[in-house]
Amino acid sequence: MSKILPQWQTVIERESSKPYFVDLQQAIAQQRKQGEVIFPKEDDVFNAFKYVDLTDINVVIIGQDPYHGEGVNHQPQAHGLAFSVNPEIKIPPSLANIYKELATDIEEFEIPKHGFLESWAKQGVLLINTVLTVKQAHAHSHAKLGWEQFTDAIIDEINQKNSGCAFLLWGSHAQKKGKNINKDKHCVLTAVHPSPLSAYRGFFGCQHFSKTNQWLTEKNKTSIDWTISPLTTV
Repeated sequence: MSKILPQWQTVIERESSKPYFVDLQQAIAQQRKQGEVIFPKEDDVFNAFKYVDLTDINVVIIGQDPYHGEGVNHQPQAHGLAFSVNPEIKIPPSLANIYKELATDIEEFEIPKHGFLESWAKQGVLLINTVLTVKQAHAHSHAKLGWEQFTDAIIDEINQKNSGCAFLLWGSHAQKKGKNINKDKHCVLTAVHPSPLSAYRGFFGCQHFSKTNQWLTEKNKTSIDWTISPLTTV
């Protein structure tokens, strides 16, 4: 995996000098030192910033916090891309619902047997959670540590410096995070979260994937190939 891309490196270095970020990193380091298992792996925490740089983003999909479970061979589900899971990990329920919507929205989409979304990231889809780490088996355990301030800064940078991209905001967390996005410059699509608890209340049928591609095409930008290849060719 390549290093964090240059524009993001500048933003992260700026934020890392601020007291909140220093406190955040110290808190996580202390938990690791005490033997807590933190997901994703340390090298994967900033994975979202290694595929597409700030001004090259076409789409932003905002999740909540990383998957807190473990898959086969003690491999974490989470690997630093929102909604995505490591190869060979069972597809989580929310992602399964995303696939169901894609299958009805995008004609050529066939539901894959895995949940590894790297191919989206490589096309300029920023898959970012509002919180970037979590304790194993403890959902939302790193909420309020400071990640929210960091990801607010990330969204603000995109809002200001990207020439125009599509934001897919699913659920109240993502919609709150995106409340200040300039809708004259960016495409903002909102729906309920794709979790099994809410997907039937408006996520299914939202057509966000085809609407995103329509908007990108209208702006003379490259549309996203949402189809996902088998793992052997990922």
